[in-house]
Amino acid sequence: MPWVYPVLYLVVVADAFLVVVPSEVAVASLGALAATTGEPIMLLLIPVAAVGALTGDLLCYLIGRVVGLERWQWQREGKTGAAIARVRETVLTRPALLIFTGRYVPFARIAVNLSIGAARLPLGRYLPIAAVAGVFWALYNVAIGTIFGNVFHNRPLLAIGASMAVAIALGLVVDRLVMGVRAFRLRHRR
Repeated sequence: MPWVYPVLYLVVVADAFLVVVPSEVAVASLGALAATTGEPIMLLLIPVAAVGALTGDLLCYLIGRVVGLERWQWQREGKTGAAIARVRETVLTRPALLIFTGRYVPFARIAVNLSIGAARLPLGRYLPIAAVAGVFWALYNVAIGTIFGNVFHNRPLLAIGASMAVAIALGLVVDRLVMGVRAFRLRHRR
């Protein structure tokens, strides 16, 4: 199954731009398959997924750095300009929190990395945080697959299905938690 590693890498990179590409599901499913059948090799899944995550994040960062958030006048004025200013301040003061959280929230990964690039956070500060976030994300998703692969040993399809369902459910839970915290903060600011 050597073809699975480059395909996984490409899926994870593509997920940085196309949220419909389910990289969490792919990584968890392959973790379940590895735990039940021994293939693909689990110790290769983690670095491939982590490097794919870092590559996708870095590409978004670079696009944000080149394109910026103030290219058009509407981005510099009124409420939009004020919102962009707040985003810039946040990404420059708390990039690790945003990068780690953004890894688990649909669309946030794109927005966070584009914004951090546009805010011109130095690459030397961004890269180590994004790399560690990618490794933790890969470990987390492979662990989900491994748990279900061990629970449903000798039944790889059931293990894959269960790990896919849990990866999707956990993604939705994290998304809801982040949205709930955001709504709570907005209510208390007013």
